[in-house]
Amino acid sequence: MDFRWLGRVDYNEGLELQNTLVSDRQQGLIDDTTLLLEHEPVYTIGRTRDRSSLRETDPLPHPVVETNRGGQATYHGPGQLVGYLILDLNSYGRDLHTYLRQIESFLIDFANSLGIDSTRREGLTGTWVENRKLASIGVGVRKWISMHGFGLNVTEDLSGYDAITPCGITDVEMTSLSIESGKSISVEQSAEMIQPFLRQSIQELRNA
Repeated sequence: MDFRWLGRVDYNEGLELQNTLVSDRQQGLIDDTTLLLEHEPVYTIGRTRDRSSLRETDPLPHPVVETNRGGQATYHGPGQLVGYLILDLNSYGRDLHTYLRQIESFLIDFANSLGIDSTRREGLTGTWVENRKLASIGVGVRKWISMHGFGLNVTEDLSGYDAITPCGITDVEMTSLSIESGKSISVEQSAEMIQPFLRQSIQELRNA
């Protein structure tokens, strides 16, 4: 697994890089790769006719990008760790349900390592602390090469979510590593600390 810390990246630039890496992975030019970064403020939504999660606010405080992942609207911005996983799922069973659960698992393990009692919620993809959402997950696949991944809230400022219905879940409360742990954690720190959890999880997926 090749990890790349990119710092702060415009969403469309990040998407273009993902597209390039997916093509490179299909051709065997690179190994499995994870991009770790944070974005300039942006709302993204999957390709769906139901755009109610954007609340029809006019104008929204940040740009909206329709992208090729599953799911409703979410927010990306400074203070959130984004992980884009470019993996050849031919080596991991070609089972998207199992893949999503594995992403949830390593995020839960990582949060638990910080003293946060994180878990799943039945029927809702993502990572939670009781009824508070800590991380959102959305993936895309091209010829069984994965892209997109997770957005893990790290710092205390969650105001970017205020203008939308995150992931289309009414009355959801968002939270973060810093809020739940009571410690000030930076995105770059979390990017460094999360890598062994992700590496171990992907190895478990390969061995399953």
